[in-house]
Amino acid sequence: MNLVSTSIRYFTFILAAAGVIAMGFVLQTIRSQETAIPPPPVAPPQKNAPDDIAATGILEAQGENVAIGVPVAGLVQEVKIEVNQVVKAGAPLLILDDRELRAALLKQEAAIAVAQANLTVTQAQLAKVQDMLDRLKSVTDQRAISQDDLRNRSNDVLVAKAQQQAAEAQLAAAEADVQQTQLLIDRFTVKAPRNGTILQVNIRAGEYASPQNRQPALVLGDISTLHVRADVDEQNAMQVATGAKAQISLKGDSSKKFTVEFVRIEPYVIPKVSLTGASTERVDTRVLQVIYKLVKPKDTNLYVGQQVDVFIARKK
Repeated sequence: MNLVSTSIRYFTFILAAAGVIAMGFVLQTIRSQETAIPPPPVAPPQKNAPDDIAATGILEAQGENVAIGVPVAGLVQEVKIEVNQVVKAGAPLLILDDRELRAALLKQEAAIAVAQANLTVTQAQLAKVQDMLDRLKSVTDQRAISQDDLRNRSNDVLVAKAQQQAAEAQLAAAEADVQQTQLLIDRFTVKAPRNGTILQVNIRAGEYASPQNRQPALVLGDISTLHVRADVDEQNAMQVATGAKAQISLKGDSSKKFTVEFVRIEPYVIPKVSLTGASTERVDTRVLQVIYKLVKPKDTNLYVGQQVDVFIARKK
């Protein structure tokens, strides 16, 4: 009996030792399969001064990007521009289908011809009754004519004048209808509100455009000079002074820094909407937006919508 108990005890110890050894092998295998965390592909940007305010910015066109929509819902008949095309203020950008209005215009132009004919008839009628009245009045001896005839001719002249005025009003109304339709047709041609470059074309000929579309039909902006919209955390907002100097560096290339010129501080603190995607980034915060001007460098390609790191000198 003692021999059996001793054998069981030794066997248990052997199993425990084997388990410890097996666990060691497993841990060693796991460690050998683990890969070291690689360093970041791009070195993080460095501040010029330790007390500079760091912010995230985005490049935009001078005077902000213009999201161009359509005045009414309709089928796009023609898109007259392309991406990256420079346009002048008033240049046609796209044309909506206006065949229904043009058909109405034909009918209204015919109504003008009818109104002009009616006016000619009333003018002739007025000339006729006026001539008859003048003849009666030209009689030297008024006793030779009936006073009732004289009053009737005078009334006929008044009626003819009223009919002429009505015909003139009818003609003016017909011409106004034509002008209204022409203005509506002209409205179906979307024109550039100012000089700039076409940044996006989000609609094509044959597609249906609507003012309710979330995505603008076209995006226009003046990119001869870019603006930087920097989002400063509200905790640092009080440390930003009007005219504060700043430098920016591009995301992914912190070796190049560009000096920017202060433009203005937006007087309204808004929820943060420009996100970098970093896992440590706070999204439940509000930011003060500071606008800077950046002259486009000749040796670096910059694009509207590109994110940048902004370093603003802290208020002394």
